[in-house]
Amino acid sequence: METIDRIPTSKIQRASKLITTGVKIGGNYLKYYGEKMISPETARDNLNANNAEDIYDSLKNLKGSALKFAQMLSMEKNFLPQAYVEKFSLSQFSVPPLSAPLVLKTFKKYFGKAPGDMFETFNPNAINAASIGQVHQATVKGKTLAVKIQYPGVAESISSDLSLVKPIAMSMFNIQAKDSDKYFKEVETKLFEETNYTLELSQSNEVAEACAHIPHLKFPKYYPEYSCERVLSMDWMTGKHLSEWCKTNPSQESANKVGQALWDFYMFQVHNMRKVHADPHPGNFLVDEEENLIAIDFGCMKVIPESFYIPYFELADRTNLENPEIYKQKLYELEMLTENDTAAETTYFSGLFYDALSLLTLPFQGNSFDFADETYFGKLAELGERYANDKELKKMNVNRGSKHFIYMNRTFFGLFSLLHDLRAKVQTK
Repeated sequence: METIDRIPTSKIQRASKLITTGVKIGGNYLKYYGEKMISPETARDNLNANNAEDIYDSLKNLKGSALKFAQMLSMEKNFLPQAYVEKFSLSQFSVPPLSAPLVLKTFKKYFGKAPGDMFETFNPNAINAASIGQVHQATVKGKTLAVKIQYPGVAESISSDLSLVKPIAMSMFNIQAKDSDKYFKEVETKLFEETNYTLELSQSNEVAEACAHIPHLKFPKYYPEYSCERVLSMDWMTGKHLSEWCKTNPSQESANKVGQALWDFYMFQVHNMRKVHADPHPGNFLVDEEENLIAIDFGCMKVIPESFYIPYFELADRTNLENPEIYKQKLYELEMLTENDTAAETTYFSGLFYDALSLLTLPFQGNSFDFADETYFGKLAELGERYANDKELKKMNVNRGSKHFIYMNRTFFGLFSLLHDLRAKVQTK
């Protein structure tokens, strides 16, 4: 397996890496213009594949916030070309790990002593590697542990990484420069939280205790004595990553069982805890031999303030959505409309958000929902394409929506995507 002996940590080193990638992308476009003359049907697909390859190859070695950005984009299945989704999905749990010597050096830096001084056995070769850290197997006192070690320099490079990827994000998602700071600050804050493993340990215990009653849902036990701000130790949990389990062609009954556990887990967090696991990608869930869902990562938790929760879910009620007065009031509360909007802007955005909300809230309208419904996900894809190609939207010079939408929408898009992969039918009420 390919391993990494060093990670660029300075702003200059990381910027240089991205500039080199930009040169490669420029070359890809020159090649595309040539191919377009000969084979227009395949030229665009080849361009997407080449760009996705070059961007991912750059980010996988930078790791940290830059790679986390790719991971977030991999969940936008309805908004990105398939080549990007497939390549960026590798960032969820399959990237080149640190080499064994660098692992031992990094561990000693964090703990002040070597893994051999703490554990009876420790495998310096990573079992899994993702955007912020990688997982090793260790044993102590008869227990097998998963030890997550953070990549060196990740926490220190968050702000500079975001400044590098900010122009890309603004272009891809039509974010206007004016009033955009609140959105990027929300992302920056969450990324800093994800690098604090002491916070993650606390959050993990809180969620595991609160959700212990949910059927077919399991959590590892965490060990503070073998953890610190950059190292997190927990029980080794045996199972297949959710995406791998889906490829085993489980029965409809099994898929529904796992899907129901996933749905109940998220709904309990949102409605009872007002705090939710906001990173729902396949690398954060396992399925064991008894078809229990295992949640293994709580670095990214979104607190949901009441001022956002109430109007957000009031619009999931069809009667409120169809009541013009209530609907408009909720749009103001959620910052989708502003007091400075012209009559034309109010009409345009009211119609745009009505179409989106009518579709996105469908799973909440009945007693159950079939996430295998290709028609529904086809409409989601059409919605994404409509936004991407809406010339009127691109002209608007005001960003729309509360900052809380970033992680709440990420949560529900991710949840719906996982349930679609499972092809599960769940009881939604």
